[in-house]
Amino acid sequence: MGTRVLVVEDELKVANALREGLESERYEVVVDRTGESVFFQINKDTFDLILLDLTLPYRDGFQVLKMLREKGVTTPVFVLTARDALEDRVSALDGGADDYLAKPFAFAELLARIRALLRRGGAGESSRLTVADLTMDRRTGRVTRNGALVELTSREFELLECLMRYEGQVVSRETLARDVWKEETRSTPLDNVIDVHIARLRRKVDLDDKTRLIHTVRGVGFLLGRSEP
Repeated sequence: MGTRVLVVEDELKVANALREGLESERYEVVVDRTGESVFFQINKDTFDLILLDLTLPYRDGFQVLKMLREKGVTTPVFVLTARDALEDRVSALDGGADDYLAKPFAFAELLARIRALLRRGGAGESSRLTVADLTMDRRTGRVTRNGALVELTSREFELLECLMRYEGQVVSRETLARDVWKEETRSTPLDNVIDVHIARLRRKVDLDDKTRLIHTVRGVGFLLGRSEP
């Protein structure tokens, strides 16, 4: 069985375009045009990815996303919507979305980001990541260190998740630019932004703890692990 995608989109023209484009890339696609019947589809079939529009009849995408996560559905959710205001993006990501793309978008970019999302969190992967006494629950968004809650922004959460997935391996700035910032190429300004976020993350994760977990590999990137590289 190939990669199965549930497209939740009420606009027929958009839904058909997504179906045709994804099927041409050998994805198996099921289209659902209301938020009400998503749960029927989820209970009936297994999906590797959900493409979710926010503006839906009867029950909007935010409500659908919230209910999916509350019911323990860990399938990656990729939000596609014309609502591109910053607060909408933040609400979607904080609500459990794994990625977000505003309409109109280039289909090639959508495919690239779908591939990246499936690589980093495909179906069947545990929602819980643990390194030493650092624990992340990707479903609830909760991060703890030695049992104490670590308060993170959405970007810091994504950054930490990327580092934890590559535990013990050096993660380059190129990888962080691509997987966290969704930029295909690095730039000096982006490098500076990455360094600032790493510094903030390190203060929160390693604060008041004798064992540092986030390490800088000079000239290469960063590593999260029990021991320094």
